[in-house]
Amino acid sequence: MAETAQVVIIGAGIIGASIAYHLAARGCTNVHILEKEPVEISGSTARSAAGVRHQFSTRTNILLSKYSIERFKHFAEEVGGHADLRQIGYLFLVDSPETWQRFLHNVELQRSLGVAVRTLTPEEAGQFVPETNSEGLVGGTYCADDGVVDPHGVAMGYLNRAREMGVQLHRERPATGFRIDGQRVLAVETPSGPITCDIVVNAAGPYAGDLAKLAGLDVPVRPYRRNIYMTDPFPAIPQDIPLTIDVGSGFYMRKEHESVLMGMSRADEPSSYSLTVDWDWLDTVLEAGLYRFPILERAGLAERQCWAGLYEVTPDHLPILGRMPGMENWINAAGFSGHGVMHSPATGLLMAEEILDGRAHSIDIDDLRIERFRHELVAEQNVI
Repeated sequence: MAETAQVVIIGAGIIGASIAYHLAARGCTNVHILEKEPVEISGSTARSAAGVRHQFSTRTNILLSKYSIERFKHFAEEVGGHADLRQIGYLFLVDSPETWQRFLHNVELQRSLGVAVRTLTPEEAGQFVPETNSEGLVGGTYCADDGVVDPHGVAMGYLNRAREMGVQLHRERPATGFRIDGQRVLAVETPSGPITCDIVVNAAGPYAGDLAKLAGLDVPVRPYRRNIYMTDPFPAIPQDIPLTIDVGSGFYMRKEHESVLMGMSRADEPSSYSLTVDWDWLDTVLEAGLYRFPILERAGLAERQCWAGLYEVTPDHLPILGRMPGMENWINAAGFSGHGVMHSPATGLLMAEEILDGRAHSIDIDDLRIERFRHELVAEQNVI
């Protein structure tokens, strides 16, 4: 006989875990989470750079951040587990007058929504990281309320609490297909049998597009590799530097314990599921990093500590949230384009509302619904 669930969530990463927790907290506990890997929280969540920030260019992203970061502050007492929020700040260094005007416009929006963001002169911006080369900088923006969290601690906190309330986790049980009747999913097919359900949630991260194809749906989420490189312990850069982004090059860095964590997206890399570190790209990353932060020349590379993960990217770098037109009981919660960890609390809340109340209402997510792709897109500009 088929198993039966009220909700089947596909993907046991931080997004799936948050949705499961928020459903269970409202009394919806007949929830099954399907994870294709032997261990939960082993995909993009575990490979995140862990940043959380308010400094976005779109209103909805800022609101998602405001809610989520406030929840991270109180995560231990509200959920359990360890968010370990460290509000070290985010610092954006801007070297283009045109880009600076865009950042100033973004700052106005951020401040109008209650975000305490500062604009800095090149000299002020250069004071955060020792020996910063301020040549060519036009200015900087800084928000002390931004920072980093422990993605695994957050995801495990959500997942453990959800399971305590009755949610079931199935490891090594991928969704292999769907039984569909008209505009409804009747059941999720798995290697160990189907699960009939009222609602399916696509929280499959970088696999969300391929998962949707199994149901005959077009969800424009594609996987892209992102590399993170680590130095040996390097105390010359202090622990409390903000997560710092050189906007012109895309180079970013922060401290991870005593080491420096750094990276830079490769714009010309095609979509793939590769998790192999791109060592050919390292020279370009170091060239950009050393120009702005010459102090890094004295740091050694910890090759065994480097890793690669996957961004789940949409055409406008915004997530796809909410019900799927033409498939009334299919919910998308994917395509965060690098912002899934930081927006996981808000996403769990909103998707629980979408499922249980018929529509998300704490934050208006109409700009994030998949129907937006029928119109001219307004992309998120502050993407690292």
